[in-house]
Amino acid sequence: MTASPLPPGSTIGILGGGQLGRMLALAAGRLGFDVAILDPEPNGPASRVSAHTVVGAYDDPEALAQLAKLADVVTYEFENVPALAVERLTQLGVLVAPGARALAVAQDRVEEKTFLNGAGAPTVAFVAADDGEAAREAVAALGAPALMKTRREGYDGKGQMWVEHVADAPAAFEKVGGKPVILEAPADFVRELSVIAARGRDGEIAVYPMAENHHEKGVLRRSFAPAEVSKETAGQAERIAAQVLTALDYVGVIGIELFELKDGKLLVNEIAPRVHNTGHWTMDGCEVDQFEQHIRAVAGWPLGPTHAHAKVEMLNLLGKEADAWAKLAGEPETRVHLYGKRDAKPGRKMGHVNRLKPL
Repeated sequence: MTASPLPPGSTIGILGGGQLGRMLALAAGRLGFDVAILDPEPNGPASRVSAHTVVGAYDDPEALAQLAKLADVVTYEFENVPALAVERLTQLGVLVAPGARALAVAQDRVEEKTFLNGAGAPTVAFVAADDGEAAREAVAALGAPALMKTRREGYDGKGQMWVEHVADAPAAFEKVGGKPVILEAPADFVRELSVIAARGRDGEIAVYPMAENHHEKGVLRRSFAPAEVSKETAGQAERIAAQVLTALDYVGVIGIELFELKDGKLLVNEIAPRVHNTGHWTMDGCEVDQFEQHIRAVAGWPLGPTHAHAKVEMLNLLGKEADAWAKLAGEPETRVHLYGKRDAKPGRKMGHVNRLKPL
């Protein structure tokens, strides 16, 4: 990374034009930066609040060259950016943060858990499988039931299923796509937590209070923050975040999803090398939210404070629920964040609300 911070008036490039890109662009604008978006869609949520939009595939050499001319640093809103895109931008002399190592780890669930264990961050037991027979052997080794997930891609509950019996593994392998998978032992957890953390170019680390998360049908529904956790639990999360960020030589914000076990121990479920849905509460619960924090980090600015000044319940608005914007906007302690998406498909994240209470 460059030695000096980017001054206001510089351009932040973002790979991806969805809601996370939109909220990053808005945060960058508050700090005086321009934003250039690269997105396959010409009129996505982020492009409508950005100075420049390059329309093209993420691995399109011409589109990447255009972005490189515009941007002083490039970041991304989702972790399935093709590695080729980062390689090409780097060859063109553009800084990319977070770096290629974080993407490579997050894009493959076997690589991810192997990395986490090596960094001292505990996970459930797991076995990789490349075909149906190997999947059967993996379930036999772990014990049924076991959770089967595709090694690459898949989100919000997609690309995964529980295997209840060893004999069911080959059929399950075909059902999730017939591609390499990871089999995970079940976690006997009492709740799902997460921590949002950031690391600056100089190695400074800042960690937000933890959130407690509730999912429905594989999709995050609500987050409550700051979560009511013991000092010991908070300390575990902070140590895990620091270990992961340091081992990756990371720059930017990261989301780390955690399982809390009955004995208080935390296991890492997965990491997301980007701003994260479970950190949306920071937009109204903290002086510096996760989006501004990410821009600060990738631009080389000092990180901002992470303490909470309110209790927040974050509720994702799915599909037609966003049509209730007028009612929600009338609730005194509710802050409405809509993403500007055109089609309210069932289950699609159209926005979120943060409901505030005093600490």
